[in-house]
Amino acid sequence: MSILMGIVGLVFIFAIGWLVSSNRKKIRYKQIGILLVTQFVISFLCLHTSGGVKVLAGISNFFSWLMGQAAGGVDFVFGGVVIKSGASVFFLNVLMPIVFISALVGILNYIKVLPFIIKWLGKGINKLSGMGELESYFAVSTAVLGQPEVFLTIKERIPNLSPQRLYTICASAMSAVSAAMLASYMKMVPGKFVVVAVFLNIFSALIISCIVNPYEPEVEDQKTIEAHLSTEKEPFFQVLGNYIVDGFQLALTVAAMLIGFVSLVTFLNNTFGFFFNVTFTDIIGWVFAPVAFVIGVPADDIVKVGSLMATKLITNEFVAMGNLSQIAHSLSPKATAIISTYLVSFANFGTIGIISGSIKAIDKKQGAVVAKFTMKLLLGATMASMLTGTIVGMYF
Repeated sequence: MSILMGIVGLVFIFAIGWLVSSNRKKIRYKQIGILLVTQFVISFLCLHTSGGVKVLAGISNFFSWLMGQAAGGVDFVFGGVVIKSGASVFFLNVLMPIVFISALVGILNYIKVLPFIIKWLGKGINKLSGMGELESYFAVSTAVLGQPEVFLTIKERIPNLSPQRLYTICASAMSAVSAAMLASYMKMVPGKFVVVAVFLNIFSALIISCIVNPYEPEVEDQKTIEAHLSTEKEPFFQVLGNYIVDGFQLALTVAAMLIGFVSLVTFLNNTFGFFFNVTFTDIIGWVFAPVAFVIGVPADDIVKVGSLMATKLITNEFVAMGNLSQIAHSLSPKATAIISTYLVSFANFGTIGIISGSIKAIDKKQGAVVAKFTMKLLLGATMASMLTGTIVGMYF
């Protein structure tokens, strides 16, 4: 039954993509098939082999260990803050470690470990799928560096990109999550689902782009691609300081957005409850319930999962993950697997503004191009999240 519902979910996602495709005659079915098979292989190895399960557990434990190391700096700065016994402060325990993880990313980038990984994984994906050198490189780099920083690595190319290629890189930026965020996500959802989603989302974004935004990839000069990975060498401590400050600013930005969005949802819930005796989240849960059912969520859980899907779209993944942690005990394992992997991406309205603003800051003309397809971009990124969730759900 899980496989059958998964197939129904895949057909549903691909049908939507076909309906909104900009050029149905150029849809690259061969590339879609290769990438889809790759996703099934990755998810099977990760979730249904003893070796894969051990690797995922090891990665999750490693990030948990990193969170423990980050606590050293957080405790030093905020150690005098008195917290009620048994309580936890989200800003301190979940967001502040981002500063430490960002510093580690900066160090690995400085000593050329991350550029090496990005280069060869990008080459592998391009050989496998034929998506194009730049697109494959960007799909991997955005999963490591995150956005908006990742756009700076190709800022020289952005002014000359076609609208089709611009859509693909923006879709990848919305579907992937930065390495600095992984440990924070793992504080709220099972670590194994976070790791699996990171791998699958790279391919999900490319698959959806093949359907919604098909085009023939351009042949890139390899020297041009490698130039994206080479930046002018800055002093080590300057680089480290920049990454630390960027991580702190990211944590503050997320905190501000959470305060605003959670307060807004609370206001809407209380207002709707007062006038209509039903909460706002219940209403959006019923609206998204059919979508949740189609992608494989058990019938008993579709309203709750639908509410989380809508919450992520309207607010962000942190708000939805916070809500998930409160109701996870009442969900089935299959529903938990699907919604956990679905939430690990930046597919929401807020990210649209960040991406369009980042592109506009680099090139105003291209910023205007992105502004024209923002809703289609959001739809594509949401479909990529649905695809990842559907595939994972087939194994439960």
